[in-house]
Amino acid sequence: MCGKIIPMKYRVPRMSAQESAAWTRLMRVTELLPAALDAQLQRDSDMTHFEFVVLSTLRLSDESRLQMSDLAHATNSTLPRLSRVVTRLAERGWLIRETSANDRRATDVRLTSEGRAALIKAVPGHVSTARALVIDALSPAQLDALAEVADAIGAHLDPDNRFGWMADAPAD
Repeated sequence: MCGKIIPMKYRVPRMSAQESAAWTRLMRVTELLPAALDAQLQRDSDMTHFEFVVLSTLRLSDESRLQMSDLAHATNSTLPRLSRVVTRLAERGWLIRETSANDRRATDVRLTSEGRAALIKAVPGHVSTARALVIDALSPAQLDALAEVADAIGAHLDPDNRFGWMADAPAD
């Protein structure tokens, strides 16, 4: 045995049939749903789903204003990506960048009345699409189960509850 190399077998991680079924179905939804939401918002409101999330986050924040770093955190975005989006939205008059009153080195982003109006105009189509793609396909019991499952996965992915505002947001 001295000097002889014995190959080790590598076990490929596997899922049970139940785990695999759940996982592949979740992957299907997470790939198809964002594209469908994006398409509707771009077609009807000339904004992306991420822009909608940025505007919604600001609308629900105190004084419709957040520091860029806080907005990036709340929308799960990098600062460079958010900066590009904020620039586009500011060019449309939907947002304003301002020096932060709390930290002169930081930048605040504030939702303008035009931005709020654009968001409010986009909400009915977005809700209609969410209903058509998800809500109307499920029974009340399935909706409860979906909320429970999404809460469990969300809590695991977002232990800081950055997206807690979504669950706690008032209905429009």
